[in-house]
Amino acid sequence: MQIHPTEIEGVHLFEPRVLTDARGRFLEIFTQADVTEAIGHRMPVAQVNCSVSRRGTIRGLHAVSPPGQARYVTCVSGAVTDIVVDVRPGSPTFGRHVSTLLDEHSRHAVYMAEGLAHGFACLTEEATVVYLSSSPYDPGATIRIDPLDPELGLDWRGRDPVLSDQDRTAPRLREVVARGLLSGFAR
Repeated sequence: MQIHPTEIEGVHLFEPRVLTDARGRFLEIFTQADVTEAIGHRMPVAQVNCSVSRRGTIRGLHAVSPPGQARYVTCVSGAVTDIVVDVRPGSPTFGRHVSTLLDEHSRHAVYMAEGLAHGFACLTEEATVVYLSSSPYDPGATIRIDPLDPELGLDWRGRDPVLSDQDRTAPRLREVVARGLLSGFAR
C-alpha cells in the first residue's frame, strides 16, 4: 500500500495494491499496521458505517465535537468526491480542504484525524461508501457545517445537490466558529 500525506496535517491518502487475475480483483481495504505507521498511533475502530447514495447527494460537512472522531473512508461501488475540511481553530490550514476522488476502480481511501470536517458527493447513479470511525455515532456530538458555504469554495462536481434538511440548514463555518462549537479542538 502506498500512503501519501496531504497538505492538511492529519489527512492521508491510501492507495492499496489491487491484485487482479482471471477470478477478479482482491485488495486489503484497511490494515491497522499501515494506518499506525502513517499516523503514529493505532486507530481504534468503534464503528463501521455503510452509506448508499444516489447521484447528486451530498452528505456532510460533518465534524464531531471534541474529542472528535477519526475516520477511514473508501468507496466500494460507484464514485464520490470526498472532501475533508480543516476546522481546527489555530491550525495553519484552518478553513482549507482536501478533495479526493474515491471510486470502485482505484480503491483509494482517505484517513482523517479528529477535529476535521468531512463530506462526500455521489458522482454516479449510486455509490456505496464504507467508513471506519474511531468512536460510535452520537447525534448530539455532530457538528454540521453548510457544505455549500461560498467562503469554503468546495467543488462537489454536481448541480442541484440533494441534501438532508439538517445539512441544508447547517450554519456556515464562520457561524460555527462564532458559536464556539469548535473551541475545544486543539492541534
